[in-house]
Amino acid sequence: MKTKIVRVPILPFGMVNCHLLVGEHGCVLVDAGLPGSAGKIGSALRQCGRNWEDLKLIVITHAHVDHAGSAAEIRSLSGAPILASDGDLDYYARRRPMTFCDTGWFGKLFLKTGLILQPYEGFTPGILLRQGESVDLQAYGVAGKAVHTPGHTAGSVSVLLDDGNALVGDLLASGMLLGGLIRTGRAIRPPFEDDPAQVARQLGHLLAAGCNCFYMGHGGPLPADETRRHAERLATLARGDAQ
Repeated sequence: MKTKIVRVPILPFGMVNCHLLVGEHGCVLVDAGLPGSAGKIGSALRQCGRNWEDLKLIVITHAHVDHAGSAAEIRSLSGAPILASDGDLDYYARRRPMTFCDTGWFGKLFLKTGLILQPYEGFTPGILLRQGESVDLQAYGVAGKAVHTPGHTAGSVSVLLDDGNALVGDLLASGMLLGGLIRTGRAIRPPFEDDPAQVARQLGHLLAAGCNCFYMGHGGPLPADETRRHAERLATLARGDAQ
């Protein structure tokens, strides 16, 4: 059975997405949405003919509240372990506050609203992905692996499926402002990004590995050619020789 990717809209118009990976022998959740998102994820499971017991793993791509906000609650409901990178561990455990590098006026405005700063229940991942490591997801019912792809944050994680699909969190975004109704097929930078040069390299590695469709937390999905265009532009911007 090919892994089915189910987008779970946490906010309208693709503004915030989680993704449920449905395999023959289990499901994997990629990102947990804002605090209070467990009901939407539970509904997505039921629509697929599954329940909380079928959720075998929760992968959190990074520590921002719109990706990690409901992780602890979903772990309690499902019993599934949380996989995340040690690069963001202090943020998951709420030992220090998250820092943000905005990518432009929208990021600055978004930060002023305080939405990205809202607290969530802290947790310690049961499976800690360290630099250079990967985790085979076959044991959790999905043909693919989780890999460390730093750049958006130090602890960003992506999921690479054997069929060429990739779930990359906030390595890139699409749409007008965030998700949005228009320009949904056009890659953009997310509102915050720690290291654009590193993001460009990570996207290049994923493309070289054969990833052909990219699912993200805001907007998408995007094909390989649009992702490549964005990675090349991002590398140019990071060098400082283009606007």
